[in-house]
Amino acid sequence: MRLLLAEDEKALSRAVTVILERSHYTVDTAYDGEEAIDYLMAGNYDGIILDIMMPKKNGLEVLKFLRQKGDLTPVLMLTAKSEIDDKVLGLDSGANDYLTKPFDAKELLARIRAMTRKQSVQGSSKLTVGNITLDRATFELSSPFGSFRLANKEFQMLELLMCNPKQLISTERFMERIWGYDSDADLSVVWVYISYLRKKLASLHANIQIKVSRNVGYSLEEKT
Repeated sequence: MRLLLAEDEKALSRAVTVILERSHYTVDTAYDGEEAIDYLMAGNYDGIILDIMMPKKNGLEVLKFLRQKGDLTPVLMLTAKSEIDDKVLGLDSGANDYLTKPFDAKELLARIRAMTRKQSVQGSSKLTVGNITLDRATFELSSPFGSFRLANKEFQMLELLMCNPKQLISTERFMERIWGYDSDADLSVVWVYISYLRKKLASLHANIQIKVSRNVGYSLEEKT
C-alpha cells in the first residue's frame, strides 16, 4: 500500500516514514504543499497524510485541490493545533480523519488502517489465486503444503500481482508503487524480488506462476 506523507518538519517526517515502512507501507515524502500537489498529480496513492501548517500551500489548500479534482483518496490531517474549529474545517474540507501532534505511533497506524480499509480489504484480509493464499493482515503466504511470512517488498509485489491476475505489470510500475519516485534503486532489483517469490511459490507447490514477458513485464498465471 502506497502513501504520500506531506510534512514540513523533516525530523518528524523521517520518524513517521520509518514507522510506516516498518508496517509494510511504501512512502513518498513531500515537505511543502506545492511539492505534495506535484506528487499527487504524478501518481496514485492509497492514502495521504497532510500536515495543515506547511509552506507554499497549507494542507487544507492541498486537500481542497484534491477534492475539487474529484479525487477521493483517503486523507488524514496532521496538525499541532487542537482547537475544535481546525478539526471541523479539515473535516468539512473533505478530510477522512484528523490527528493532533504529538501522537502515538500505534494511534497513527490505527487511523491509517481505518481510513484505508475500504480500499484495501473488501470484507476479507485474504487474497486467493489458485491454491495460494496471501493474508494481508499477517503477511503470510500459504498453500496446502506450507507457508512463509513474506518480507515487506516481497509482500507488496505479490499483493499487486494477486490483485491483478493475468495482467501484465511493468518493472516501472513495481518501482513506482513499491520503491517510490525518489528511490535510487536499480530496475534490476525488481527481478531479484521476483526470483525470491518464484522460489517460495515453487516450495509451496503452487499451481500458479509468475511469468516474465521480456521488456514488457510480469504476470501471475495458472500453470498449464
